[in-house]
Amino acid sequence: MNIRWVQGLAEDLPAAAPGPYRLVTFGQSFHWTDEQRVAETVYDMLEPGGALALIVHTVTGRPRPSDPGVPPIPHDEIKALVRKYLGSTRRAGQGTAPQRTHRFEDVLARTRFGVPQQLFAPGIPDLLRDSESVLSGYFSLSSAAPHLFGDRLDDFAADARALLANRSAEGIFWDWPGDTEVVMARKPG
Repeated sequence: MNIRWVQGLAEDLPAAAPGPYRLVTFGQSFHWTDEQRVAETVYDMLEPGGALALIVHTVTGRPRPSDPGVPPIPHDEIKALVRKYLGSTRRAGQGTAPQRTHRFEDVLARTRFGVPQQLFAPGIPDLLRDSESVLSGYFSLSSAAPHLFGDRLDDFAADARALLANRSAEGIFWDWPGDTEVVMARKPG
C-alpha cells in the first residue's frame, strides 16, 4: 500500500503537495475553501482517471429512520441557546462561518470535472448519546467551540445541561447524523 498523508491549506496546493494523486478527499471541509479554484487545482494534481471525493453528512431529503424510543437530541433548542450566548452571526474559529447557499455538485459541474456522481452510505439509525456526549459534540463544532464563549463558558454549559436534563430524565438521546454522502468527481482516464 502506498499512501502519503499531507496536511495543509487547500489554497496552498499544489506547492504544499504537488502530486500526482489517484484520490484527493475533503471530509466536511470543502466549504471552507475557495471551492471552484481549489477544484480546478486538484484536477491538475490528479493522474488520469483520478478522483476528488467530498465527504459530507446529508440529512435533507434522505429517508429518516424510526427513532429507537428515546428522545432525539433537541438540536433546535441547543442552537437557540448557542445564539443566545454568541449572537445570531454564526461563528467559526476566530471569525464567522461562510453562508453556503449552493451545492457542491453545482460548483464541480462548472469545473473541468463536469457533473459529479453522488453516492450514499446509510447513517447509523440507532445511535444513542448521553448528555455529556451531546454537549461535547457541540463544543467540537467550529460554531460553538469553547473559546468562543469566553468567561461565559460555564454558564452556557450549565444551561445546556439543564435543557438536556429537562428533555430526558435518563440523560440519553437518539442521534441520527444523516447519511454519509460522497460527491465523487473524476478526471477522465
